[in-house]
Amino acid sequence: MSPVDILLIGGTRNVGHHLAVAFIDRGHHVTTFNRGLTPDELGAGVERLHGDRTEPGELRRAIAGRSFDAAIDTIAMRGSDTRGAVEVLDGLIGHYVHFSTGQVYLVRNGCPTPASEEDYDGPLVPAPFGGTWEAGEWRYGIEKRECEDALQEAWEAHRFPSTRLRLPMIHGERDHYGRIHGYFLRLGDGGPLLVPEESGPPIKHVDQADVVDAVARIVETGEGKGRAYNLAQDDSWNFDQFLGRLAELMGATPRFVRRPRHELVQAGLFPACSPLSSPWMSVLDNRRAREELGLSFRGLDDYLPSLVEHFRHEDLDPPAAYVVQRERERAIAMAPPAPGPHPA
Repeated sequence: MSPVDILLIGGTRNVGHHLAVAFIDRGHHVTTFNRGLTPDELGAGVERLHGDRTEPGELRRAIAGRSFDAAIDTIAMRGSDTRGAVEVLDGLIGHYVHFSTGQVYLVRNGCPTPASEEDYDGPLVPAPFGGTWEAGEWRYGIEKRECEDALQEAWEAHRFPSTRLRLPMIHGERDHYGRIHGYFLRLGDGGPLLVPEESGPPIKHVDQADVVDAVARIVETGEGKGRAYNLAQDDSWNFDQFLGRLAELMGATPRFVRRPRHELVQAGLFPACSPLSSPWMSVLDNRRAREELGLSFRGLDDYLPSLVEHFRHEDLDPPAAYVVQRERERAIAMAPPAPGPHPA
């Protein structure tokens, strides 16, 4: 196919890096727009523009009236970000791909699990009290809904050509939060894992390579305008199954101690001590993406072995939370559980 001129809005540490590399390998032209605070590893084949995406005027000045075949926005976090992008890019792009989140369903009152795209509409849950970690997760879901609503309004008003991708947890070698890497280190350091008694939702996440493949298909075919799609693996694992499989791949014996989630939160250890146990992990139905876009998805057992090999053989910095709190996790795991009944 003919080369596609792509504007990539956002960072290039994780999925953005893989997107840029994939598009360059396919013969397309990639221009990145971000603050330029974190050096990328993309070489000379990428054009770089710098600015603050929360200020629409900076994006307007950076692109200076240029047109693009597609824009991929990985970092729109609130409605104002998206409305600003629509204002600047309207008439200058052929397709706008927005990275949303499965948490748009988790702030829906009574939303089914797994959630399908039709479950988006409906009453929302009220905000949790105070400045808790759950309040931050709720706000993230609400503000990403504001982004989606702005795009839907622009589509209905003047056919602004957007596709919304609702993503669960994305796993890959460049996850700078080191979620699975943290479990790998905890299983391998000889001490027990400290996990909540409440196991959390099923693990039905997505491999970063499948996200890249989905975006490439959408950009190259122009499919999906005015639509939202869930991206997620087909298979579903509970937490103990995941941990057992990870330990098996490592040749380790899983040792873990369970404590009530509220105790781990009060100790300042959760969700970092076991991020995949979080109730804010979304579980998505991927049928629309498979049927309308022809996408396929790798299962956990397709991508977990390669991650384990990567962790084994690469000299990686441990996740910050592992460094900061691992010794406290061990201390609590080895201490007797608190007496008395636990709140529901």
